[in-house]
Amino acid sequence: MAGDDDTGRSKRGGGRRGELEGLRKLEGEMESSSSKQRVPNEEGLAALGAEIDHGRSRRRRSSPRVRRRRILLGGLALVLLIVAFFGGGYLYLRYRFDQIKKIDVATETDYHGGPLNILVIGSDSRAGLTGSAEAQAGSAAQVTGQRSDVDMIMHLDPSKGTIALLSIPRDTLVSMSPDLKSQFGTFNRINSAFNSGPDQLVKVIQDNLGIPINDTVEVDFSGFVGMVDALGGVKMNFPFPARDAYSGLSVTQPGCQLLNGGQALSVARSRHYEYQVYGGWYSDGTGDFGRIQRQDAFLKALISSAHSKINPLTINAFLGSIPQGVKLDTKFGFNTLASLALKYHSYDPNSLASLTLPTKSVGYVSPWGDVLFVDQPAAQQMLVNVFGSELDTNPATPPPNTSLESVPPPTVTTTTVPASTSSAATSKATSSPAVTTTTAPNYNPAPC
Repeated sequence: MAGDDDTGRSKRGGGRRGELEGLRKLEGEMESSSSKQRVPNEEGLAALGAEIDHGRSRRRRSSPRVRRRRILLGGLALVLLIVAFFGGGYLYLRYRFDQIKKIDVATETDYHGGPLNILVIGSDSRAGLTGSAEAQAGSAAQVTGQRSDVDMIMHLDPSKGTIALLSIPRDTLVSMSPDLKSQFGTFNRINSAFNSGPDQLVKVIQDNLGIPINDTVEVDFSGFVGMVDALGGVKMNFPFPARDAYSGLSVTQPGCQLLNGGQALSVARSRHYEYQVYGGWYSDGTGDFGRIQRQDAFLKALISSAHSKINPLTINAFLGSIPQGVKLDTKFGFNTLASLALKYHSYDPNSLASLTLPTKSVGYVSPWGDVLFVDQPAAQQMLVNVFGSELDTNPATPPPNTSLESVPPPTVTTTTVPASTSSAATSKATSSPAVTTTTAPNYNPAPC
């Protein structure tokens, strides 16, 4: 046993000497490499570098066909992403467009390209009004039926990027179409034609003035209020406090005002506009002509407000408000509307040419009262300037003159189209074919 113990000690001693020698060797290696920088996980990083080098080597060996295929696939993915985004927008806009009520206007002139004439009818229907707007304008039960409070013809020339807006005063005496004579007589105010629907109003305009109407848009009071409110209101600058007891307008302080839908409607409807100067109230005395000027100013303010709204929620609210009180004729296609929107999306409202059909008053005329007569040759001069060769210079049933005779319009030649022609008062008879242009009174509101 003693021998076994000596043998075990010998073996253990030899093991310890081996361990000591291994430690000394490791210590020597560590000392000899102490001047070198060590990197954590050096072996792993080295392996990763080798793999990257191997990958680069393989990519360098890729054929031009493979590279082209990769570029093509990447580009296709990008195109599909863009198509998916705008395709979704297209489908959404189409969905909103399909929600808008459509009306059949059989008497319209077919559109074959070029300038486009859109009749914008401002209906005085109170259907759908609620809240303060209803309190100001009256309810549908209080004011029944419908009349065209506004008759505007929007002349768009996409090739030039221009817009001219021609307003026809609502009290203009015109020849009624055969379907309306039994109800309204041979002659009557133009706004009475709309009582039988937009189809008859379009026919009356085309037969009296020779203006081809390609499309029709009808906006009632609730649609007007809804669009303004959806945009968060419009801003208009009032030089003086203003009021109109008939339309409900009440602006107590001068300056830039943010108008909600109901307030904007009271401005657009105002025919008895009054303004306050040095504590006294004064009437503008221009009736429908002053209202047309304020409507033009409102439209410019509305365009400016729409341009400034880029919030998707606001845009969605605006699109959602349109079906409430807006109607389009069945021929007004989505593609036409979309192309116009793309063409005029950055349109400067200051470029809008606002015109009013020249008319004159001769006082009370039985049985219609104080109506307006189309003022020739000034009216025909304006129509030729705006509509050019589109205009039918020999309309079927011209409006009556002051002798209540329906006579063909005079022959005139085209002159330079005025940028804006609006008369602050009823125009007077003139022997000159030139259109009189006057500056809007400074008491009227303007965009701000």
